[in-house]
Amino acid sequence: MNNSKKFVPVMLMPFKEDLSIDYDALGQLVDFYLESGAGGLFANCLSSEMYQLSVDEMVDSVNYIVQRVNGRVPIVATGSFGETMVEQAANVKKIYSTGVSAIILISGLLAKEEDSEEIFRKNVYELLDLTGDIPVGFYECPVPYKRIISPELLGELVATGRVKYHKDTCLDIANVRQKIANTQTEPSFGLYDAYMVHAVESLKAGSAGLSCIQGNYFPELVVWLCNNYANTERQAEVVKVQEFFATNMDVMHDTYPASAKYTLGQRGLDIGLSCRNGSVLPNKETEKQLELLLQEFEHLSAEMDLK
Repeated sequence: MNNSKKFVPVMLMPFKEDLSIDYDALGQLVDFYLESGAGGLFANCLSSEMYQLSVDEMVDSVNYIVQRVNGRVPIVATGSFGETMVEQAANVKKIYSTGVSAIILISGLLAKEEDSEEIFRKNVYELLDLTGDIPVGFYECPVPYKRIISPELLGELVATGRVKYHKDTCLDIANVRQKIANTQTEPSFGLYDAYMVHAVESLKAGSAGLSCIQGNYFPELVVWLCNNYANTERQAEVVKVQEFFATNMDVMHDTYPASAKYTLGQRGLDIGLSCRNGSVLPNKETEKQLELLLQEFEHLSAEMDLK
């Protein structure tokens, strides 16, 4: 069992009040992730409000992140935007030119919701053919719809040697275990689970790590879980951390990503609440819930002596 698990944050995108990208806050955010122990970064993702960015903004922001990180950890970024595979290939190449380690392909953009897995498979191979030897990954993104890749097809695609990363959102630990089993022959590949309810089970099953929105609130706690999930002396704390994330799932999801930006602001980052995707904190009660969440995190951190 591989114990060197990584937390890969799905990065937020800070905006100014006029909804332009706030690069000062983005720099702070990169530093915060890395100081918390992140082992990589997933830029230009749904948490980054990627569907509300122009391709030029995607390229510029990913380029900024690459420069800020300066080789300290690997970076992946979504690039499969466009109505046709030819358009998607062009954007894959543009975003890969920033210097990221791999380009993430959104499963729901590679075929229509009503299309069969065989059509999806055909489109993936067409895109791979159009993008030379660029390393890629997959993200079972909920938007525009969630297309879950079967363990059999994922194993086949990973065997090509092109697929290095998979962000899994199937929410089914049996499916996750089968995906891991079907991809073990390619050592450069890693499956990163998004679902914190079965995070420990996923890590024990052989996932490469975690890539969850909860890390946009408390990244150091997700890193701790990756480092200690198999530590026999700290299993009581592992259970507490798992329960903390599972119990607070709704409050972290309901008004996301504005809720995560609010929490990071409370934690000292100079990040505003502005979102392009319409996310807002509806009332003071929501703010109070998030403040109570932060207090619970601080209490748990003190109890665990989390640095």
